[in-house]
Amino acid sequence: MERVVYDRMAELDERHWWYVARREVLAALIARTVRPPRDAAILEVGCGTGHNLAMLARFGTVDGIEIDAVARAHAERRLGRAVGAAPLPGLPGIARAHYDLVAALDVIEHIDDDAGALAGIAACLKPGGKLLMTVPAHQWMWSAHDDLNHHKRRYSKAALRRLVEASPLRLDAIGYFNSILFPLAVAARLAAKATGRGGKDDAMPPAPVNYVFERVFAAERRLVGALPMPPGLSLFAVAAAT
Repeated sequence: MERVVYDRMAELDERHWWYVARREVLAALIARTVRPPRDAAILEVGCGTGHNLAMLARFGTVDGIEIDAVARAHAERRLGRAVGAAPLPGLPGIARAHYDLVAALDVIEHIDDDAGALAGIAACLKPGGKLLMTVPAHQWMWSAHDDLNHHKRRYSKAALRRLVEASPLRLDAIGYFNSILFPLAVAARLAAKATGRGGKDDAMPPAPVNYVFERVFAAERRLVGALPMPPGLSLFAVAAAT
């Protein structure tokens, strides 16, 4: 990702509606669908500035990996200890067959070899351990935002299913989220393309708008993993090591 993306993340990840609500949705998805054991061993791959680490720590003991040195320093301050720098797909030096849960939250789309990345993660999971991954949906929504973030691809639901089913993991659940706001996001993305503006859709909106978007997105915590969701901005998959 470009340096500016990490800088925005560090500035906004405690306040911006997308980060705040997404943590609520993912926590509910972990509790409902992943169901890790008590005091689980958890690894977040590509933890960025560490904004998900406290949420993941509700479910066990968390380790982090982040290859960007500046973002890793932010994550270490939040975690209170060292964060690793092992890259995907191989994750060299990371304990094998050790983790109950590996989280790859908007990470796999950055990796050239996404199949190799899932194989590397699978090797780090205990038998029965789970991968929770999220990725951006719909290749037709590609924009300057994806270029700025150095995405390699966006995924269709079918493509994500094929990726997981071809991996050493067993697919347990797959679906969309950030669905309620999807029509607004499509309109905004199309308008940005038409006007030549793009890459700024993570800007902080006015406080009232930020609050409304946060609560609307967070409302999906009661639905994601419980009911099939209509198309949304993102996809999730839960897969188990066999």
